[in-house]
Amino acid sequence: MTTTEGPARTGQRKPAQIVDMSWDPITRIIGNLGIYTKIDFANREVTECHSTSSLFRGYSVFMKGKDPRDAGFITSRICGICGDNHTTCSNYAQQMAYGIKPPPLAEAIVNLGEAAEYMFDHTLFQDNMVFVDFCEAMVKVTNPSVLAKAEKTPAPHGEIHGYRTIADIMRAFNPFEGEVYKQALQVSRVTREMFCKMEGRHVHPSTLYPGGVGTVPAPSTFTDYLTRLVKILDFVKQSVAMNDDIFDFFYDALPGYEEVGRRRTMLGCWGAWQDSNVCDYSYKNMNEWGKAMFVTPGIIVDGKLVTNNLVDINLGMRILLGSSYYEDWTGDEPFVTHDPLGNPVDMRHPWNQTTVPVPQKRDLQGNYSWVMSPRWYDKNTEEHLALDTGGGPLARLWSTALNGLVDTPYVKATGHSVQISLPKSEKLPEMTLEWKIPQWNNTLERDRARPYFVAYSAAMAFTFLERAMEMVRAGDTKMFTDFEVPDEAIGCGFHEAVRGVLSHHLVIKDKKIANYHPYPPTPWNASPRDMYGTPGPYEDAVQGQPIFEENGPDDFKGVDIMRTVRSFDPCLPCGVHMYLGQGKELKKLHSPTFGATHD
Repeated sequence: MTTTEGPARTGQRKPAQIVDMSWDPITRIIGNLGIYTKIDFANREVTECHSTSSLFRGYSVFMKGKDPRDAGFITSRICGICGDNHTTCSNYAQQMAYGIKPPPLAEAIVNLGEAAEYMFDHTLFQDNMVFVDFCEAMVKVTNPSVLAKAEKTPAPHGEIHGYRTIADIMRAFNPFEGEVYKQALQVSRVTREMFCKMEGRHVHPSTLYPGGVGTVPAPSTFTDYLTRLVKILDFVKQSVAMNDDIFDFFYDALPGYEEVGRRRTMLGCWGAWQDSNVCDYSYKNMNEWGKAMFVTPGIIVDGKLVTNNLVDINLGMRILLGSSYYEDWTGDEPFVTHDPLGNPVDMRHPWNQTTVPVPQKRDLQGNYSWVMSPRWYDKNTEEHLALDTGGGPLARLWSTALNGLVDTPYVKATGHSVQISLPKSEKLPEMTLEWKIPQWNNTLERDRARPYFVAYSAAMAFTFLERAMEMVRAGDTKMFTDFEVPDEAIGCGFHEAVRGVLSHHLVIKDKKIANYHPYPPTPWNASPRDMYGTPGPYEDAVQGQPIFEENGPDDFKGVDIMRTVRSFDPCLPCGVHMYLGQGKELKKLHSPTFGATHD
């Protein structure tokens, strides 16, 4: 293969050479991910993909009967990397159920903690995980012709990041040796310190509670955060420039690479960072305070905003079974028949879900995953949409840009872009970055969005700091709102975990948890084929994508496939192991007919 030839790009079909290749596990924090593919090496494309998870967690089972006030502490253990997102979302759901809202300073502290978490996690993942697939060491063995071109290609933003050529940037990301790879580890340490200033402990917060926080609101709490924030700004600005240079280069060096990981644009964002001036956590006002979030919720289909209405988003949620290892619950009595506004609640809604695991042998033609299939029901088209999160940042930026509602001194949504203003830092001047809605929902754009959202989080942190310090100077340091656990109540929390949409649905009876269902982004992205045969986003993005790697079946690394899977940020995949060694050839078809049945 070269950078300009190949049947996947010329349209010429060859007799198919189908090889069965699998990567299992692609290690994640939440369960174990396996990707099972059929690859046509003659035409350089993936013809089939199944995404599997081999671990059952069961939080929704053992949450029943617990004191609801413990929900945040328990659910933070769902994940070892974004546990604070679960605590925050759980507290949102509880605050709705208890009918309370935290004091404004407490809300600012939660927002600062979550901003630090986004900066920490996205930096660690992008620079120490994702970019291993784009670094010199990897490209040298998968696409040597691309590396040769990178050596001769000047880096357009060299005056910002300091690297002369694209290959120089690639070398800077070489694991354990590259300059940027090592810098990112230091930035991750600093941002984790910022997080701990607000939420006490990473990654399971020790100072977040329903109703408020236990953080001491001393002036030094915020100045310590601020000094660290300013310290990393040069790195944040340089990261955006380096990522733009690399991804633009890949489009140029490999014509057709936009098809890698491309799927229909069906993005979901549940919104992040509450505005304490608007948010009261009541269900009846949820649409109003949802639109006031500093990341605007929204569902985007084919580039158009379907809704930014959190009540509609909530009511449209459906948990389908399809190819997963569970017993159906639709014959049971519902926990919730109507929401607080009188709208009917579907039996497949998380409020009504009952989790009954049915362990069984994996069958890729039947049931093959412990992940269920969350879908969003569009009542206008009657489709059950397999939404994805774009890895988190892509959906957040796309929704915020289209909505055009966010307008702060540092971040502004324009209707077609998001403008992010960062102040002067140690080496670089004040800078305004602009993320523009891309042409595609694909691998490179999911990855490109990530450093932009680090910049977005840094910019919003300045707003939250200014609000917090103004309250401290005014003596407004109340940190907690008292409450009583009601005998019966329901609540829902909507938030953005690092890698995308996060919801917690809570039902209280007799002051205990009667039903509880957290839905992080990975079930949305990693879901198997549902009851209608619709593949999940990983499957959909990989299936049908072209292969640009220059290796054949005997030494195939699967880098294009791994780039696609990792672009969704599947809970920090940190190890990939070939399942069938050099691959198992299924059958050579001596026929030009594409799509013919094969063994």
